[in-house]
Amino acid sequence: MFTSSAPALLTDSSPVSQAASTLLGVVVVVVGFVALLGVVFLVAGRVTGRLQKPVAVVICLGPALFLLLLGLIIPAVVTFNNSLKNQQFLGQLLTKYVGLKNYAFAFTDPYTLGSLFRTLLWLVIVPTLTVAVGLSAALLLNRMKHTAVPKTLIFLPTAISFVGASVIWSYVYNYVTPTQPQTGLLSAIVMKLGWSNPPNWLISSPVNTFLLMVIMIWIQAGFAMVVLGAALKAIPDEIIESARLEGADGWRLFRSIEIPMIRNTVVVVLTTVMITTLKVFDIVFTITNGNYDTDVLARQMYADMFVTSQVSRGSALAVIIFIVVLPLMFYNIRQLRRERSER
Repeated sequence: MFTSSAPALLTDSSPVSQAASTLLGVVVVVVGFVALLGVVFLVAGRVTGRLQKPVAVVICLGPALFLLLLGLIIPAVVTFNNSLKNQQFLGQLLTKYVGLKNYAFAFTDPYTLGSLFRTLLWLVIVPTLTVAVGLSAALLLNRMKHTAVPKTLIFLPTAISFVGASVIWSYVYNYVTPTQPQTGLLSAIVMKLGWSNPPNWLISSPVNTFLLMVIMIWIQAGFAMVVLGAALKAIPDEIIESARLEGADGWRLFRSIEIPMIRNTVVVVLTTVMITTLKVFDIVFTITNGNYDTDVLARQMYADMFVTSQVSRGSALAVIIFIVVLPLMFYNIRQLRRERSER
């Protein structure tokens, strides 16, 4: 009897064939997109007269508006619509509208209230300490001659993903019983300082929440340092010299001259870090998965939608996060415009 001798790699379900199909699909999409752009620009180049300006506006704004509609507006409308239903899993057809019950549940459920409270803690502590650390580093480095190496070391964590940073810090927080050789840096340090029986850091509440915040501060401090350092350098030397002639120096110079001069930049950095912090998911998910009283709204939203099959409740949390982020984003844009106009 004849049997096929074709290797398994050539079957339709093999990884190689799947990768080839995916690559072919990507190539087709890219080539099609480039061809479409070529046709559009060819047509635009031939348009003359009164239609030239409207066609140019459509060509410039059309793709951006289409992507905005496809990537933001439609998903936002669908998410808000789902939050008003009793939908349990994605794609469920038999659903009915329940009004604001999912929002009422979010603000009355003890577990969700705990996640909301911890999210507010993140929102207050992380941006404040990030700006404080970044500003302190910028002030110190502005008074140094050779700053390339320390600036690089401080800014380097910004290039690390949240998941990668979480893995790094999980080794720092690793717990081993005190009778064994310590592999966690934090436990080793505190034991050297005389604490003979440190806790298991990542399961001890509420200290575990603050330890997770340290990771975010470590990542964002470099960003704050660079932006605030540039703002400090932009202060005219004449103003600093005049203040020193008037007797202002040290803390008085910093409080009365430098801080007011960079106030808008501080606000921009603060709100930017607040927006990033409000959407924190990766750190909590990677290290504790929300266990041991560390959960936040973003991780609980993910769990409700994709783990526990509570799509409508997860959608309500997504809408709440979006509503909180929106005014921060608009305020950030307004501050950036004000700063540019003052320049």
